[in-house]
Amino acid sequence: MNAVATLIAPPSVTLDESVVLSARSALVALGADAGAPDWLAPGTACDLPFGNLAPEQAEAAIRHALANATPTGPTLDIFAQPFATRRKRLLIADMESTIIEQEMLDELGDYVGLKDHIADITNRAMNGEIDFKEAVRKRVALLKGLKESVIDEVWQRATLMPGAAQLIATMRANGAACVLVSGGFRCFTRKVRDWVGFNDDRGNGLEIVDGVMTGRVEEPILDKDSKLEALLAYAGEHRVPMVETMAVGDGANDLPMLLAAGLGVAYHAKPAVAAEARARVDHGDLTALLYAQGYRIDEFKDHVS
Repeated sequence: MNAVATLIAPPSVTLDESVVLSARSALVALGADAGAPDWLAPGTACDLPFGNLAPEQAEAAIRHALANATPTGPTLDIFAQPFATRRKRLLIADMESTIIEQEMLDELGDYVGLKDHIADITNRAMNGEIDFKEAVRKRVALLKGLKESVIDEVWQRATLMPGAAQLIATMRANGAACVLVSGGFRCFTRKVRDWVGFNDDRGNGLEIVDGVMTGRVEEPILDKDSKLEALLAYAGEHRVPMVETMAVGDGANDLPMLLAAGLGVAYHAKPAVAAEARARVDHGDLTALLYAQGYRIDEFKDHVS
């Protein structure tokens, strides 16, 4: 059997054996060879090895069967992929609303009384409705006059996305390189890199003169093309075939790297991104990316050593 489908339940849901068997029956009904269920985490994640069926067909069949057969079906995350290359050696991750829960530019906007206005521009840019670079310039312009010291105050609001620490620590413990590539700002990417244990980080620069934000962004602005370039560059530097790379993000500026990576995962993504990405996490946390690679729960690490 050369492929595997992985069913993953979010923390609020228990993955029942009957659901797994329904998924297996859906594969068999299409003529697939389906192996015995292999539980990666009891009640949470299970592998279904299969052969003689394309992964995209397998995923579609499982989603259809579970949506019709059980109320828990739609609340599962499902990955179907070739077995041989499921374990990845390079991860490129977006930062905001992916590794951390916040959009830090929106939080900075709180200090000028414009958080909701800036957040609206952010949402439109992340859904691909407006040009990303222009959205960055427009939002940063509204911060003109803010003191640099505000950055440290805003940083106190940052919280890790559930599963982020385990994702990076586990992959790094198994030899993978993990890189943070953000359309946000280096004053925050550096902090997240050190907090979580990424190998490296890339981000944009806020122009600051005499301890005050000028309202301008340092050029060139890191955008969707820059994220794709980063994926290709780090894959080349680490000599990792593209099929052994993973990318994760939620916004339109992440889509090119998601489509280019061996496994590109739209994480609780904006609608336009979720619609185009080949893999999605709609319900669970970032540990879903570990289960998708075949890691068992007893292999998870909590911090980079």
